[in-house]
Amino acid sequence: MRWGLIPSWAKDPSGAASMINARSETASTKPAFADALKHRRCLLPADGFYEWKRTGKSKQPFCFEVDDGALFAFAGLWDRWKDTARGTWLTTCAILTTDPNKLTSAVHDRMPVILDPDGYDLWLDPGMRNVDAVCELLKPYDAGQMRSFPVSSCINHVANDDEECSRPFAVIHEQRGLFGN
Repeated sequence: MRWGLIPSWAKDPSGAASMINARSETASTKPAFADALKHRRCLLPADGFYEWKRTGKSKQPFCFEVDDGALFAFAGLWDRWKDTARGTWLTTCAILTTDPNKLTSAVHDRMPVILDPDGYDLWLDPGMRNVDAVCELLKPYDAGQMRSFPVSSCINHVANDDEECSRPFAVIHEQRGLFGN
């Protein structure tokens, strides 16, 4: 799937960049997300996510994890859009967001919906068309099951894709000090 939901009825894919997230509180009433919420729900696996906290003129990235780095799943929506000029289909997705829990609120005013594993089957059930029932799953995750820590600003550059991106910032500084880097 490609990141950024393009509704099947869209004339072109230009709006995808603005639809990487969907507010869980209003998704059922927004034309771009309502049908997907009813018919095309998905899980997006992750072992962490990042948010940035503004401090003066700079932004400090933070990594958020569940159960010390265990795999978890975001609540997602997907759709398929047909590129009529090429005759090809594009499958796209978006993550649902919610109010922050106590841990994430110190850094950001929203957080992705992390589904409790007990809710996976209901969320993915294609026969479940009761939007109110699935929306009950869209709440802030238990802050007591999460941790966060500052990470290096190397995460700000798409070319960086290694361990240093998710290593706690203090550990990076300690290692550089030890080895004279």
